[in-house]
Amino acid sequence: MFGGYGLFLDGLMFALVIEDTLYLKADEHSRVDFEDRDLPPFTYGRQGKQIALSYFQAPEEALDDSQMLADWANRAFAAALQARR
Repeated sequence: MFGGYGLFLDGLMFALVIEDTLYLKADEHSRVDFEDRDLPPFTYGRQGKQIALSYFQAPEEALDDSQMLADWANRAFAAALQARR
């Protein structure tokens, strides 16, 4: 997928790994947390246009803190659940 990997739980994709970068699913509630940290969305080019998905780069410090990463991942899964509805 997009040259990377999708992370799934219970059949829902909640994260992407592209070029060694982890992106987490965001919704209208969590998007602001990514934007406040200046974390970019995942984008890809298609027909000369850049398309942004609702996945944002995970905070770098979360990659070294398993509890922090679990918290962000749980919020990403909650966003995936919300999107399914």
